[in-house]
Amino acid sequence: MKIAFVGKGGSGKTTLSALFVRHLALRGREVVAVDADINQHLGAALGLDEHQTAALPAMGAHLTELKDYLRGDNPRITSAAAMVKTTPPGTGSRLLRVGGDDPFHTKLATEVRVGDGAAGVTLMATGPFTEDDLGVACYHSKTGAVELYLNHLVDGPGEYVVVDMTAGADTFASGLFTRFDLLVLVAEPTWKGVGVYRQYVDYAADYDVAITVVGNKVHGPDDVAYLREHVGADLLTWMGHSAAVRALEQGRGDVALETSNEAALGHLLEAVDARPKDWAGFHRQAVEFHIKNARSWANRAVGQDLEKQIDPGFTAEGYRHE
Repeated sequence: MKIAFVGKGGSGKTTLSALFVRHLALRGREVVAVDADINQHLGAALGLDEHQTAALPAMGAHLTELKDYLRGDNPRITSAAAMVKTTPPGTGSRLLRVGGDDPFHTKLATEVRVGDGAAGVTLMATGPFTEDDLGVACYHSKTGAVELYLNHLVDGPGEYVVVDMTAGADTFASGLFTRFDLLVLVAEPTWKGVGVYRQYVDYAADYDVAITVVGNKVHGPDDVAYLREHVGADLLTWMGHSAAVRALEQGRGDVALETSNEAALGHLLEAVDARPKDWAGFHRQAVEFHIKNARSWANRAVGQDLEKQIDPGFTAEGYRHE
């Protein structure tokens, strides 16, 4: 399953992403964690020190190599330069498997251990803004690597890809928000917190995107009631203030997560596992957003009609049979 954690800046989405990754790993699940936030903090939240986090390979710095790999011998994609972030797979494209022998999982992945007895976590990062990017590039040029990864990834039963996304509604600046089985919106019980939720629901309304809400920094019944009033049935569960989280943020792992917060993560896992896998919808949305991007900017940027990259013979069966 592909899961994105989203929310306003400071809502705790990176912390919740890391806690959910730990929850999965401690139960022996195979999990890939991807830091797609402009502020790269997921590695630190999973226990890496400052130097280890800074040394993570940047997916966004290897776009040409990644595109060359993914296009394989697909005759509809003439070169890496002609491949954009929304280019969907077709006949001859290389699809990816979690932990596969490909540049994403071999060259750009780092294994992280999050606790005794836990399965290893595969961590990837888009990479931060560099000095060369300032004033001349937008962050979506970095997250394009994540979009290509998810477009071509065939995740199977018991495999989880957890992505810590950019803050706020900026997620909707590309088609990346449609690449997930579930969007988990982390919302504080404040008017700003639920405001981002309203934005997400409005933006996602026409795209058949599943959104659930996890309340965070909840102090008591009044906060829960506030979230229920403004979020309604989309409120799945909530996390209270946590001494264990504070200990992790201080570099200590010596405090057990509270029973109520552990239960909240369990509820989230149950919701994720209950999601049906819709490969037909996944590919349909990829094609729709590729056409939209081709017509709005990509055809001009590349100098080709990129709608010709769409392979009408490649359907959901192409993912199932990989």
